[in-house]
Amino acid sequence: MTDGGDSFSITAPAADAPATALVFASPHSGDLYPDDMGAAPGLSRASLKSAEDALVGRLVAEGPLRGAALIEGRIGRAYVDLNRDPSELDPALIEDLEGPVGAKTAAGYGVIPRLAGDGTPLYARRLTLAEATHRIARVHAPYHQALGERMQTTRATHGRAVLIDWHSMPARAVGAEVVLGDRYGSACSARLSRRLRELFEGLGWRVAQNHPYAGGWSTQRWGRPDEGYEAIQIELSRKLYLDETTLAPNATYARTQKALSRVIAALCSDAWSA
Repeated sequence: MTDGGDSFSITAPAADAPATALVFASPHSGDLYPDDMGAAPGLSRASLKSAEDALVGRLVAEGPLRGAALIEGRIGRAYVDLNRDPSELDPALIEDLEGPVGAKTAAGYGVIPRLAGDGTPLYARRLTLAEATHRIARVHAPYHQALGERMQTTRATHGRAVLIDWHSMPARAVGAEVVLGDRYGSACSARLSRRLRELFEGLGWRVAQNHPYAGGWSTQRWGRPDEGYEAIQIELSRKLYLDETTLAPNATYARTQKALSRVIAALCSDAWSA
């Protein structure tokens, strides 16, 4: 495992695993909150952690065993969101800034969120621009530098690199167990999207495409098929594996992990992934 300090860890493919063009990422599974966050007094631990993709890195740990490196964020999403453009700083939270900003940032979910996943304000103060840029340099930039190096090395070896960006969504979010986000067909081949849909539907799970999650910054950044880079974001409903109150595995966690292991094994064994 590569230790990226506060920012990330990378689990390399097993030595006996077949080589693939796949790179797995779990940017929101981090659960560490640095002391300098300075969150609002009285903010509950549950609210602080409500945007985390709890346990997702564990759920997809089959990837390295099957030939796909796995990069995981370590810092909680409430501190810095690794799936946002680093320029998306929120003037309502950070001093000495002016707009305009994107819709998600205006809603409170920029690269440094103003709101927790459950909508609770994270701060009773405004952050300085120096605080914001320090967080990006400490956490966001190293993660994306490491991801970029892995994608470039993979493309150099295989002629292509395919990012599978794993996430989770609240059980109430959408009437499906999985949402595939390929930026409306622009970020990866139709063949990859179809294959993933087939694999998940083969489990009896309902699959939605691009709504309400079309893919975040990583998918947009690496979804460049004409240059040999593809990306797709996968959102898993937390009801499949998580008690959303305690963030502990629920009664169906083991079944879901086994099901995902089958999906990952099939995806990594496909001839086109090599």
